[in-house]
Amino acid sequence: MAKKIVIDAGHGGEDPGTSANGIVEKDLTLKISEYLHKRFDELGIPNEMTRTSDITLGPSERPTKAQSFYGNSNDVILLSNHINAGGGDGAEIIYSLRNSDKLSNLIAQEFAKAGQNVRKYYQRRLPSDPSKDYYYILRDTPNNESIIIEYGFADSTGDDPSLLKNNWEELAEAVVRAVASYVGVPYSSGSSSLNTHVVKSGDTLWSIAKKYGVSVEELKEKNNLTSNALSINQVLLIPGEDESSVEVPSSSEYYTVKAGDSLYAIANKYGMSVDELKDLNNLTSNLLTIGQRLRIKKGINEENTGETYTVVKGDNLYQIALKFDTTVDALKTLNGLNNNVLSIGQVLKIPSSDNNEIIYTVVAGDNLYQIARRFGTTVTAIMNRNNLATNVLSVGQKLIIP
Repeated sequence: MAKKIVIDAGHGGEDPGTSANGIVEKDLTLKISEYLHKRFDELGIPNEMTRTSDITLGPSERPTKAQSFYGNSNDVILLSNHINAGGGDGAEIIYSLRNSDKLSNLIAQEFAKAGQNVRKYYQRRLPSDPSKDYYYILRDTPNNESIIIEYGFADSTGDDPSLLKNNWEELAEAVVRAVASYVGVPYSSGSSSLNTHVVKSGDTLWSIAKKYGVSVEELKEKNNLTSNALSINQVLLIPGEDESSVEVPSSSEYYTVKAGDSLYAIANKYGMSVDELKDLNNLTSNLLTIGQRLRIKKGINEENTGETYTVVKGDNLYQIALKFDTTVDALKTLNGLNNNVLSIGQVLKIPSSDNNEIIYTVVAGDNLYQIARRFGTTVTAIMNRNNLATNVLSVGQKLIIP
C-alpha cells in the first residue's frame, strides 16, 4: 500500500507560536513545510499541506483539515512541524501511542547526520486518560501515523537558533531522507542546476522574478507559460546561471560538495557565513548536490590550523567541535569553560586526536542512544569501553566516552 503524506505547518495566523532570536515559529514551520512539499513532489510521494499561507487553524479545524485529503487510513503519515521553546537545545520527535518508533528513529538518525543533536523521541500520554495521546494533533487524527517534529529550540543558548536560521533546509532535507527510506522510495537530492519555487497565496510572476533576480519573461520562457496566471502550490523552475559561461579560477578557490555536506558546515570550515557563501556562488537556496563546486575565499582560516583555534564572528562551540572532529564537552573541559559563550578573538585549545576520551556524568532522562548520538559514537562502543552488560543507566553514573 503506497504511503501518502500530510504536511502540517504548526501554528499560523493569530497563533504565532514561539518567538525568539529572530525566529517566529509559524513562519519557519511554513517554510519548512513548503520545502518538504516540493521535495516530496520531486520524489513522487503523494502529499498535501494543511496550510499554504498564514491562516489560523484551531484545535478542531487542524485535525479535520489533515484528514480531509486522504482520510483516516493507516497508510497516511502526518508530519506536524514545530519549533520548540523552554531553553533546551536539540530536536525532539513525538510519535502517537498507536504507532511504532521506527519513523521517529529514522528522523533522529538523519537529524544527527545533518548536525542537529536529538534530545529524544518519545510518546506522551494525556494525564486525565493515559490511553490517549497528550497532543491533540496526534490524538484527533485516528489511524494515521502522526508525528510531531520539533526541529530545535528558538530560545536556546546553544547552537539551535543559528541552525534554525541558517540550516533549516538541511534539517528539512533530513526529514525527507528519513521518510523516503521509511516508505521505500529511492532517495535523490534536488537539482542544483535549476532552483524551484512553490507558489503560495499572494505570489505573482513579478514578485517571484524580483525575489530571484530574473525577469518575468525569463520565468515564463523557462516554465513554458503563455499567461501570467499562477496557482497555489504550482512549482516553478527558476532560471540559473549558465555554468559554461563561468570562468573557473584556480582549484584552491573551489570546494567540491561531498555526501553529508551542508552550506552551514562548509561556510564554518572556511571561516565564512552562510550568506557570504551563498552570495559568492549566486545561490538562492541552501540545497546542494554531491559533486557541486562552490567558490570559497582563497586562503581563509589558515591561521586556525594546529592545536589552537581563534574564534571568529559567527562561531559557536558546536561548529568548532564539528570542524576538529571532537565534542563540545571535550572543548569545554580542556578550556575550563562553564558555559557555551564565546568571544571573537578568543583562543581555544583543541583536544588532540589521540586523547579524545572524556568522562560524561549521566543525568535524568539520559539513555545510551542519546549519549552516543550526542558525542558522535555508538551504543556498542560506549558499552564496550565501560564494560556494561545492559543498557540500564543510573543518574550520576560516570561513563568514558570513546
